[in-house]
Amino acid sequence: MRSPVPSSRTERAAGPGDGGAAAGGGPLTILHLTHQGDGAGSTVSIAALAAAQRDAGHRVLVGCRAESVLAATARAAGLEVAPLVFDRPAPLARAIVRLAATEGVDVVNSHAARDRAACRLARLSGRLAAACVMTRRQMPRSLPVSVLLNGFVADRTIAVSRAVARALVRRGAPPWRLSVVPNGVDLARIDRAVPGAAVDTARVLAGWRPWRPTVGVVARRKDQDVLLRCLAALERPVTVALVGVAADAELRALAAAVPRHGVRCVPFRPDVLAFYRLFDVAVLPSRGEGLSQALLEAMALGLPVVASRAGGNPDLIRHGEDGWLVAPRDAAGFAAALDRLLGDAALRRALGDRARRTARERFPMARTAALTESTYRVALAQRR
Repeated sequence: MRSPVPSSRTERAAGPGDGGAAAGGGPLTILHLTHQGDGAGSTVSIAALAAAQRDAGHRVLVGCRAESVLAATARAAGLEVAPLVFDRPAPLARAIVRLAATEGVDVVNSHAARDRAACRLARLSGRLAAACVMTRRQMPRSLPVSVLLNGFVADRTIAVSRAVARALVRRGAPPWRLSVVPNGVDLARIDRAVPGAAVDTARVLAGWRPWRPTVGVVARRKDQDVLLRCLAALERPVTVALVGVAADAELRALAAAVPRHGVRCVPFRPDVLAFYRLFDVAVLPSRGEGLSQALLEAMALGLPVVASRAGGNPDLIRHGEDGWLVAPRDAAGFAAALDRLLGDAALRRALGDRARRTARERFPMARTAALTESTYRVALAQRR
């Protein structure tokens, strides 16, 4: 049985980070890193990107916590997993350097804060020979000095939306080292058949009722309270399914205040496709989104979407054409949008049809993988 990470490379034309693969345009050895990798859209994004790169002929390692959701997802997809401990930057930096050297890694792609810090240490020590790419998946909250330093340490920085790129530049990132590569949707994953038993389970967990519409949010805690606050102004009874969060005191109190509506919180589940089948409208009220994987998947499935006009959401949604945008934290605005959509089946169908085309034509995973590879090759050239 093949080990998760082979201990050595017996055949290699060029050494790690020397640009040989980039110069010839041949297959790369890529190491993805993240200390997160649990119930979040970034987990889906990284796993899907890694699988697409593997399918394109590259060798891909996924460096993550051994117990993470990403590790399980990557293994299930047949990807090589490199278990790492992310507790302290210095030991992690040494582990990354050893792994990159042993496995002949051409590109190290960091996706989260702790691994960025470790890559920065490894690069500043002069021991990381591979090209270093840092992907920013959320609106940046790092201190400007950190953004500036990372921007120069990394050979290339990927922002998943124009909003993320602009925010990085405002905080000091060098714009000439930035590339915008949006998340992509894995159509094979979301188009697969969903077993009837899974849909039945989702109906029970979501409190689905056939006589009233269902409004769904698929996300960890991201301003779901705004959606619940808007329910007081929504006369039509609805079911609200908050998939990906456990009920806390605030959400329970807000749900209790609107008893004519049914509100259910469904803690994280690794597969949420069955829930999308129940939704009449998908909502994302968060005020700081990079480029939402959940919105992208909902759109690809033909669902009308309502989201905050914040972060990367306007990169994904054109208001009134393939979705609806509302000012952040505007409960009244969300109520008005839902009231209009739920009262007009033709509008829902039109928005859903256009959303489906947008997601599938503008954001396929193959395009994301190709743009990412181009960025890697620029980074390798920069490294040389």
